[in-house]
Amino acid sequence: MATNLSNDTLNALPEAVAVPEYDRGALTPGILHIGVGNFHRAHMAWYLDRLFAQGEGHDWAIVGAGIKSFDAAKREALKGQDWLTTVVELDPAALTARVIGAMVDFCEIDSAALTARLTDPAIRIVSLTVTEGGYFVDAETGGFDSAHHEIVDDAQTPDDPKTVFGLLVKGLKARRDAGLEPFTVMSCDNLPENGHVAKAAVVGMAKLVDPDLAAWIAANVAFPCGMVDCITPATGPREIALVKETFGVDDKAPVVCEPFRQWVLEDNFPQGRPALEKVGVEFVPDVAPYETMKLRILNAGHAAIAYPSALLGHHFVHEGMQDEDVTAWLKALMRAEVIPVLPEIGGVDFDAYLEKCAERFANPEVGDTIARLCLDGSNRQPKFVLPTVREALEAGSAIQGLALEVALWCRYCAETTKGEITLEDERAPALQAAALKAQTDPSAFLALTDIFGRLGEAPRFVEAFAAALAELEQKGVRAVLREYVAAQA
Repeated sequence: MATNLSNDTLNALPEAVAVPEYDRGALTPGILHIGVGNFHRAHMAWYLDRLFAQGEGHDWAIVGAGIKSFDAAKREALKGQDWLTTVVELDPAALTARVIGAMVDFCEIDSAALTARLTDPAIRIVSLTVTEGGYFVDAETGGFDSAHHEIVDDAQTPDDPKTVFGLLVKGLKARRDAGLEPFTVMSCDNLPENGHVAKAAVVGMAKLVDPDLAAWIAANVAFPCGMVDCITPATGPREIALVKETFGVDDKAPVVCEPFRQWVLEDNFPQGRPALEKVGVEFVPDVAPYETMKLRILNAGHAAIAYPSALLGHHFVHEGMQDEDVTAWLKALMRAEVIPVLPEIGGVDFDAYLEKCAERFANPEVGDTIARLCLDGSNRQPKFVLPTVREALEAGSAIQGLALEVALWCRYCAETTKGEITLEDERAPALQAAALKAQTDPSAFLALTDIFGRLGEAPRFVEAFAAALAELEQKGVRAVLREYVAAQA
């Protein structure tokens, strides 16, 4: 029989479950985290839990926060178990479970309650996981979208904001007016230069409310960049049952994740920070090369396997990786066209990193789906794949494989019009229409300038893309993958 998770039952949990080795009652908050999803609890909260277990940083506990309806449901689930979370690492050799105790409270889903926490001098870091699409980035300019209706609404009612950035501006204004030092804003979302993107959103929001406040924020608030990594599937009935049946823990909101984590942070925390370097976090002067490595190998690698795997009928990511043609294609593309244009990082072996990524993708315990990797291509391709295309064009290096990756995405979009696959993308209608037209006019897909920018005007890429589409139509996905791999041998 499973044991309900709570502070009172920690000592009654099975011996196989690791529990906090510190006095949670002695922890005090130093971090407010907005967006208490699975990734946060598998990553940042996990690192802090390990640090607390070493007797360090007990004044850096987490207070959770959120602004969405699903945040309220998560708060309710976690409240009933004293904010504890069971994290199960999906190691193919042996599953392991650890109860994470780094979070000690969770704000009411209420603007006033959150503002009060933001104004608490003990809160020195406000961290965010609000998804890659939650930063109000203008697709055309790449800057802050100040015309977005939610931002416009917040600018008109700054005392009752509804967006995370309106709330941050309100909190920072309250601290400035009270003569308090500002908190550091730390994005933990998976997007390039996340600190700079967060700063653009907060300062951009503030400019609409009070230009003087915006100038103060720009001059006084730190926005460190960071690279985060840990594959963390969604929690559903399968995961809840796994934790209950395998480990005897009745956890209403457990997390499962791969047995790999990486966190590289810019060391820019004027109000102090926990000593996370003691538990494996890398602090560096410049995160950009690490971000680029991850985005161009791991994230672009996910995209590279997603569309051929879907077109070949694979359901799970590990099934795609069991297909020798898919795995060989991934490695050949990365070695021939992606790694050659990456900026070097001292002491980092890109080929070894690629092999580790392939090993992680192949983990059958994660249960990650190809459908998830195919999500939101119109946002992911411009972040993960197209920058490499541009740099390869500028360098005069090979682009045939990169063009093939885009052609596979186009082919996938066209296939979704048949009704057997759903295209999960905010631009789905435009993508499907362009992909169908590209069957006779390849330039139609590249004409989606909100995605491709001016790549549709680059003759070498246009030609390579058209050739790849034609080959996929004539020969089929598997044959084209094999030909590409053979050409790189």
